[in-house]
Amino acid sequence: MGRAVAMGDGGVLITALVLLLAAVAVCWAVGHWPPRWRQAGTTKRRQKKELQELYQLGPQLGSGGFGTVFSGTRLSDGSPVALKRVPRESVLQWHKLPDGTRVPLEIVLMQKVGSGCQNIIQLLDWFELPDSFVLVLERPEQSQDLLELLLEQEFLPEESARWLFCQVLDAVQHCTACGVLHRDIKPENLLVNPETGDLKLIDFGCGTFLQEQAFTTFAGTHLYCPPEWICLGCYDGHAATIWSLGVLLYVMVCGEMPFQSDRDIVSGQLVFRLKVSPEPDTQHSECFWYGLAKRCKGLVEAGDDVGQPDKENVTLLHWAAVNNRQELVK
Repeated sequence: MGRAVAMGDGGVLITALVLLLAAVAVCWAVGHWPPRWRQAGTTKRRQKKELQELYQLGPQLGSGGFGTVFSGTRLSDGSPVALKRVPRESVLQWHKLPDGTRVPLEIVLMQKVGSGCQNIIQLLDWFELPDSFVLVLERPEQSQDLLELLLEQEFLPEESARWLFCQVLDAVQHCTACGVLHRDIKPENLLVNPETGDLKLIDFGCGTFLQEQAFTTFAGTHLYCPPEWICLGCYDGHAATIWSLGVLLYVMVCGEMPFQSDRDIVSGQLVFRLKVSPEPDTQHSECFWYGLAKRCKGLVEAGDDVGQPDKENVTLLHWAAVNNRQELVK
């Protein structure tokens, strides 16, 4: 009888093992294995329910290749947020977390820059859904992107451009200190409060980690790329950042792109048309534009010589070193 009991125990063990293997196969097939390694709320129901319990979805703010952004509200305290939905198929770069979970590199980069700079939009939370990722971002009220501001004003007064550009430098310097390369600094990715002049850098979807070696792939907006990428198919991250800052400064003070083709980028020839502000008390004069032309040209050309995009190097431009807050709307 003892032997029969032993055989029965063995049968139970075999049956349990078969059931366990079957469960493993099912979990693997639906992507839920190993369950203990998955983050809480990664299943469809729990993720969607958790997202809806924490945040209220509002109207759409914008859409593009990066995904779709909605306004939202954090239900715990009523704080305004932005909810950025990124479809899996539009993710350019992935990163594997220590637990094996693959997430968009954008999430990791935003976590690295953290909350140490007021001129960079903050990542507050993120969720993984079956077909997409949702990034919960801070949403500054009464803000618009710099491109919209330029379309309204055509170009910026000198003091406004100075104040905004210095904030961009602060954001870039912080990214560099954190080992992050944004790679798509342009007016569309700069949020501005037109009443206070406060600026925040957004959208790290094209970003990557800084490296000492030359980059052999380009991500970002082509008309902001450095000439060495066109000529050689590679570029230094620091130098490319400074080149893009020069392009940005030109757009801010001229209201148009400095280059329209690869030939223009490689030649590096900048043409400054004389523009006079409609406000008679501003300093937009031929003298100002001549001086600023030389400064912008120097900054763009500095992309070939400057190793670090920090204020000490970029602002051998004394123009940008005068860092005083100015209102954009008076």
